[in-house]
Amino acid sequence: MADQGGLRRRSFLAGGGLGAMAMLGGGAAQLLTAGTAWAEPAGALRRAALAKGIRYGSSAATWQVQPDTAYAELYARESGMLLTEDDLLWYRLKPTPDAPLDFTYGDQIVQYAAGNGQPVLAAHLVWDEGLGDGWEEDALFGLGEREARDLLFGTIKREVAHYAGRVKAWVVANEVTDGEDKDANGYWTQEPWYQTIGPSYVEEAFRLAHRHDPRAVLLINEFGFETGDDAVARRRSMLKAIDHLRSRNVPVHALGVQAHLNADGFAESFDAKAYRSFLRQVAARGLSIFITEMDVQDDGLPAEVAVRDAAVADVYARYLSVALQEPAVKVVLSFGLSDRYTWLQEDYPRADGAARRPLPFDEDLRPKPAYAAMLRAFQQAPARRPL
Repeated sequence: MADQGGLRRRSFLAGGGLGAMAMLGGGAAQLLTAGTAWAEPAGALRRAALAKGIRYGSSAATWQVQPDTAYAELYARESGMLLTEDDLLWYRLKPTPDAPLDFTYGDQIVQYAAGNGQPVLAAHLVWDEGLGDGWEEDALFGLGEREARDLLFGTIKREVAHYAGRVKAWVVANEVTDGEDKDANGYWTQEPWYQTIGPSYVEEAFRLAHRHDPRAVLLINEFGFETGDDAVARRRSMLKAIDHLRSRNVPVHALGVQAHLNADGFAESFDAKAYRSFLRQVAARGLSIFITEMDVQDDGLPAEVAVRDAAVADVYARYLSVALQEPAVKVVLSFGLSDRYTWLQEDYPRADGAARRPLPFDEDLRPKPAYAAMLRAFQQAPARRPL
């Protein structure tokens, strides 16, 4: 994922989540058993989306829902699908190069989702980030091909086999295409797995995931399709990558569209016709579409809360009114449910110090104008066959 200011990927591990869990200790895990008390919640966003054949949900992590019972209750009520935000990243799964795989956190968040009746989108099998402090910077680039294959594919095999049948879908390949540094098939050539294994790593990862969890929906996930100087090139690269995979009979079932948006100037820079055409082209290739990480930055807007909230809500309304017209869009996930837990505040705070407000609920877990905009978008969306 990326911010809209040009940084390609976020840094996961500074401060917040990991530090919070360290202070709480193992006792926080006991709260997960309360999940069964919230089985089959019926929040308005969840219900409005389902009524149109759409699954609405959000990302979540153990360090959020375990110690914060109020947030866990809100999440169980309003989210109809869970994207694993941190708990299957390598800083949890394999915190050092020599560490055995640790499924502790992943098991907890999958159990929590099951207690809430939430299917899981598990992320990410292939990514070059999320490694944590136990890895040297750029460690992946120093691997030989055999070492890289054993590391990547060995991890995928064990991880997918461990959760087979317990998750609905996998983000198999995250951020593996690019608008500029790309090969003939749209793949990002600066990706470490590309440089150590070669471009076949994407195809091989999908085949391996399908072999060990044949009923799961498999995604290729990417950002940057909506606005920006390279949005058109990024769309073209993704279509090339999809065409290449399908020409090879690779089991890729859906495109994940991150949809990290920016309120400042969105109305002027978002080409709705071109974007809808892109979604149609993806659908014509036989793929479903998941909006996987939606949030709205408020850079360039005044600090006044009412002004920012109105602008953020307007972006949700404008974007979803276009995206949801395409019946191949089956899932809409926000990256977090409440401003209490947003990666933007942690990794990219506003220069003026005002707390970011990118999500449908505020820090006090109260619905915001963005919530109302999302609810209306679901209510007004055409019905479709659910995933």
